[in-house]
Amino acid sequence: MLELELDERRGELTGYCYRMLGSSFDAEDAVQETMVRAWRAHDRFEGRSALRSWLYRIATNVCLDMLAGRKRRARPVDLTSAPWQPVEHSLAGRQPEATWLEPALDSKVLPTSGDPADVAVARDSVRLAFVAALQYLPPRQRAVLILRDVLRWRADEVAELLDTSVASVNSALQRARASLSARGVTESPSVDPLDDEHRELLSRYVDAFERYDMDALVTLLHEDATQSMPPYEMWLRGRDDVVQWMLGPGHGCRGSRVSPLQLNGSPGFAQYRPSGPGGRHEPWGLHVLDIADGRVTGVTTFLDTRLFALFGLPEHPDDAT
Repeated sequence: MLELELDERRGELTGYCYRMLGSSFDAEDAVQETMVRAWRAHDRFEGRSALRSWLYRIATNVCLDMLAGRKRRARPVDLTSAPWQPVEHSLAGRQPEATWLEPALDSKVLPTSGDPADVAVARDSVRLAFVAALQYLPPRQRAVLILRDVLRWRADEVAELLDTSVASVNSALQRARASLSARGVTESPSVDPLDDEHRELLSRYVDAFERYDMDALVTLLHEDATQSMPPYEMWLRGRDDVVQWMLGPGHGCRGSRVSPLQLNGSPGFAQYRPSGPGGRHEPWGLHVLDIADGRVTGVTTFLDTRLFALFGLPEHPDDAT
């Protein structure tokens, strides 16, 4: 019975740990460690608190332990050492994978049902810009903000979980909100990647990308659209630079096959690049699209192909069901 109850909580715990850690791999490890600790300690649980609260206490402690002494994960646009890169220098700098914020598959971190308002809040809270901004917060502030503003816990519940006072929780929440506001993340418009308009935009973008039709692609990009590609430090700004990059350093993407996905509460797709003349298409990158006012305002392409296996994606596009 306990094993079943633990498994039923896995999805929401993965979402919580992902927001805390900014890494899908670390989130999976944190949830697994949470389950192990819970199983080992279940005889001491005795129903003294709700199972959900108990699991979140364990998961929070696991995340805080994992964050101790670590540097925050970031996006290329957030690294002060990596200003906007001209196309010809775009691939000059590269950082280890642990430097970067990682994407999350919606089905692994978001609820599939519930109050539409709560689902919208959950979706907004896994957007790349929001998760990146969370990484600037001290870990305990991060936990308070997620528990209070995303998961809608009461202040006294958070205080009990963190072994602190309600006043301390309220103070931490106020500081965390101020930090996020200063970074402008609260100003981003909410986008439903499943509505007809955005499905249509994604379909047109995918079609233009597969045909490598730059004339069609440029009509879908905002004039100040950005492009980045972890683990490279590069980030480009403007339609002209994006197209110039795709026809220059990125020319190897011509002939790619793609499969639409929902990543970080946004439209996206998995890209399979041709491995050579007449060769099979192989996993290459996961694209997350930022959208506003009917245009793509940002494209982040994650080149860590280990994510394909983590997300259960096929090794070849023809194997997709």
